[in-house]
Amino acid sequence: MVDMSPEAITLLMFGLLLLAVLLGYPMAYALAGIAMVVSLLFFSAEQTFAVFYGRIFGIVTNYVLLAAPLFIFMGLMLEKTGISDRLFDAIYLWTGGLRGGLAIATVLIGALLAACVGIIGASVIMLGLIALPSMLSHGYNKELACGAVCAGGTLGILIPPSVMLVVYGPTASIGVGKLFMAAFMPGFMLAGLYIVYIGIASFIKPDLAPAVSVEERAVPFAQKFTALVVSMGPPLFLILAVLGTIFFGIAPPTEAAAIGAVAAVLLAVAYGRFSFQAFKDVTYHSLRITCMVMIIAMCAAMFTSTFLGLGCGDVIMNAIVGIPLGRWASFGLVMFIVFILGMFIDWIGIIFIMVPIVTPIGVALGFDTLWFAMMIIVNLQMSFLTPPFAYALFYLRGICKPEWGVDTGHIVRGVIPFVLLIVLGLFLCITFPQIILWLPEQML
Repeated sequence: MVDMSPEAITLLMFGLLLLAVLLGYPMAYALAGIAMVVSLLFFSAEQTFAVFYGRIFGIVTNYVLLAAPLFIFMGLMLEKTGISDRLFDAIYLWTGGLRGGLAIATVLIGALLAACVGIIGASVIMLGLIALPSMLSHGYNKELACGAVCAGGTLGILIPPSVMLVVYGPTASIGVGKLFMAAFMPGFMLAGLYIVYIGIASFIKPDLAPAVSVEERAVPFAQKFTALVVSMGPPLFLILAVLGTIFFGIAPPTEAAAIGAVAAVLLAVAYGRFSFQAFKDVTYHSLRITCMVMIIAMCAAMFTSTFLGLGCGDVIMNAIVGIPLGRWASFGLVMFIVFILGMFIDWIGIIFIMVPIVTPIGVALGFDTLWFAMMIIVNLQMSFLTPPFAYALFYLRGICKPEWGVDTGHIVRGVIPFVLLIVLGLFLCITFPQIILWLPEQML
């Protein structure tokens, strides 16, 4: 076995990981390969096998993680129901007369879909196909329209039932139910900030997002009200079925996820969109996404177990906690590291690599564990909007038709104000921590 200080091993492992990412190797293979090589250098083969076997077995038998494929199935099945089309048509009638009304409707639908779907790809693609053509045809600024679609679509990673929260909970030893309740107010706070920004920007520059003509929105009040109630019923039913059972202590998240999956199938049947081919496709895609998450989880567990076992976690903790400017400077450094990693690494990798390392740091700094976790999760919201590894930007760019005249530059410029709004949201959560903590305290 090789003799090397924990400081040198820390630099070695992170240096190799950075090199592997820059060379384009898949994250899972990079994590597992580095962990295996380093473990065999500094541990015996028997120790390496025992540690890796124990961590991998713990992940694949984790009961809470069973909620992930169920929530993924629920979101993909809802995509088949056409629920977003009805929502947009209904909210369009109410907000179309406002400057920026269609963009505001896009964010509102993104927030509602987030509470039903929880999958970024599905939300961004649905909003992009439904809302973006409508905004562009009504003369909306391309940057603002693209930014609203990306920002509204990414709310699904924060507002429950988010797959990120399901993955984060077991990794940080925090109840998923508490994370769900803690994420609600920050998620809708961000949606509110997006809407306020769109409203102010449209008021200052009316040509950014003109109001829909009177003729297009000349619909009787009774018809608008009926359309809104009918379109809002299914998502509210699903939200109550899933999150209501968790909040009132009727069922834990895994069982609530099963309820949500069944409810999504019933909604598809009610809308006449259910077929066995659709069921087969949704099941297949759910398994693919779940397998990707689990493979990264197992490989990241190999990496973090080696990293922590060699004392590298203490090196990181001492370096961050020992900053002379106090605990808020240490907290700011953690947030900055997570933000930078989000620009280059998938959120799944960040959670499985960083959370076991930074969670003890939050405890050592004296922060509430739930609040600290939610701050990292809100921070990761930016990872979907910040190039080069920006999921939302690539999803939207992939569905843009040539006749729309939208290029990557429009999308990147459009998301910049929304990234700054997320930073503002982080500062609000620091100033008013009850934004995160109040609702979990009310749980039964």
